[in-house]
Amino acid sequence: MRLLALVFLAASAALAQKITVEFDQAADFSHYKTFAIRGGKLNSKNPALNSELTKKQIEADINRDLTGRGLTVVPEGPSDLNVRYHFGSAPKTELEPYPAGWRGWGTQIVRVPYTEGTLVIDLRDSATHSLVWRGIASEEKTDPTKIRGKLDDMVKKALEKYPPKPK
Repeated sequence: MRLLALVFLAASAALAQKITVEFDQAADFSHYKTFAIRGGKLNSKNPALNSELTKKQIEADINRDLTGRGLTVVPEGPSDLNVRYHFGSAPKTELEPYPAGWRGWGTQIVRVPYTEGTLVIDLRDSATHSLVWRGIASEEKTDPTKIRGKLDDMVKKALEKYPPKPK
């Protein structure tokens, strides 16, 4: 029983959300006032993650978080920023060592399966069509359907870093 708890703790510590942001250092983000979602792609073999409902959720979260950062959504027509996103998931396996034997001598390696979900949000300058900001959020869960419950958080944490702080 202790061994099972140890494996569970090691696996849950390995499963965490990661946020990465890249941006164009030369872009003047103070000029961007409006945005429009111009496209999104879902790429998952899991039906719970590859559905129209998932797409609607991601778009609603992007609208909420960008308007919360002072931008105005433009449903049709020209905008300052064009938003595109990609969401996918892939099964992964991690090898976890844990003590083996009744006295704790030796080590045994256990395969811990999980799913990694990755959301990429791109903001492109509509005048130049160049990528000015990219946020990447990754979530790892042992149950792929639980990644869908983390989408709000993935979008929020990525867009918290917009606009980037000037250096």
